[in-house]
Amino acid sequence: MAVADCRVRSFTVLPGRLPPPLLDPVAQAAGTLASKRPRQALLSGAHNPFGRASRLLDAWRFLALCESAALLDAVAALAGPDLVLWDSELYLDAAGWREARRIEGRYWPADPLAGVVVDVALGDATVLLSVVDRAQAAPEPAPGAHYVIRYMPATSRFNRDLRFGPNRLLMEEQPLVNYANRPIWLVRGEDRAGSDFATGFASMAPGWAADPALGNAGL
Repeated sequence: MAVADCRVRSFTVLPGRLPPPLLDPVAQAAGTLASKRPRQALLSGAHNPFGRASRLLDAWRFLALCESAALLDAVAALAGPDLVLWDSELYLDAAGWREARRIEGRYWPADPLAGVVVDVALGDATVLLSVVDRAQAAPEPAPGAHYVIRYMPATSRFNRDLRFGPNRLLMEEQPLVNYANRPIWLVRGEDRAGSDFATGFASMAPGWAADPALGNAGL
């Protein structure tokens, strides 16, 4: 992994391809959901078996990709050996990811802000990694669906305080998404900042507000 290349160009591309047993179930889920067009908030936390997305897709398959050595080795080269998986989101088209990427980092509860964004383009299977504060400078998203995974170094604390700036902004601007009550995974190394790894490991932790789309869908 070319760390210097990432620092100069703001991004780097994972060499080779992800193993089909990891990538194919995610791509197939995106294809199935494309015709249903669920609300984007329901696809936030796609890897979380205890969240809303698990009612629409097999979150364990997404989690397996997030925890794979193929990705973690690359992320560790950029963020260090101690890694926390805290979010992922499925975007069913490039336009959705392009719009979200414009404000990447705005809602991150990493304190201090640090981390790596992994963009898995499900159409051509390329994987692009960028540091969070420079994700907007990455190349134009490839056509098709994208699975975006967010990691932070365990030297930053996952701040669950609702008064913390990013959490407050999220509550105001994206009321159907709540990062503060979600589970996080220590996927490599040790916790260096005293993050809470107990919260969120229960079915359907409450969100900021009820989503009528769930009721309309019978969920």
